[in-house]
Amino acid sequence: MKPGIIIAAAGRAERFRKAGGQGNKLNAQLTDGSVFAQTLRHAQASGLTVHVVTRPENTQVQQLCLEQQIPFTLIDSAGLGESIAAGVCATQHWHGWLIHLADMPFVPPELFVQVADALETHELVRPCANQQPGHPVGFARSHYEKLCLLSGDNGARELLRGEAVHFIDVNDADSQRDIDLPLQLAQRSGNNHAAS
Repeated sequence: MKPGIIIAAAGRAERFRKAGGQGNKLNAQLTDGSVFAQTLRHAQASGLTVHVVTRPENTQVQQLCLEQQIPFTLIDSAGLGESIAAGVCATQHWHGWLIHLADMPFVPPELFVQVADALETHELVRPCANQQPGHPVGFARSHYEKLCLLSGDNGARELLRGEAVHFIDVNDADSQRDIDLPLQLAQRSGNNHAAS
C-alpha cells in the first residue's frame, strides 16, 4: 500500500498580509486557480491519497476539499508541527506520509510519486534542489508516533536531524518555490507543470 500526502494548509499567512496581501495567501489567485487549488490539483494528479489540514475559518480551502471529496482536519494551529501531528493522527491507517506545504503549488505530480516510491526502501525521503532540501518530505510508517507528538513551528525538522535521509535530486529548482509574499504570485505564470 502506498503512503499518502498530508497537505499542511493551517498557517496564518502573517508574512503575506504584512507585505500587503489580502486574506490568506492560500486563497490568492495564480494563473490557474488559487495557490491551494493548484497545490491540491498537483497532489491529486499523483494518484496518491490526499488529506488536508486547515484552519476552521478558511472556508475556501474547505469548500475545495468538499468539491473534490478530499478529507480534511480542522485545527486552530499554532504551528506547522501541530498541523502535521493532526494530519498524521487522522490518517493512522496509512503506511507512510508525504508532508507537503500548501503554499508550494509548483511541485509536479511526478515528484510526489518519486518520494512515495523511495519510501518503499528508505525511512526518510526528501527532494533536494541546488543542495537545498525541499518538499514533500516522506516518512515511513515507523515514524508514526513521533509525527503525532510534533508541536511548535519547526514542523518535522527535529525528526530529520541526525537521521539518514535519502535525497532525490530535483532538476527544476523553481518547483520548490513557496508563496510567502504577494509579489511571488506573478513570478511564475507559465510552466506550472515542470518536470522534476
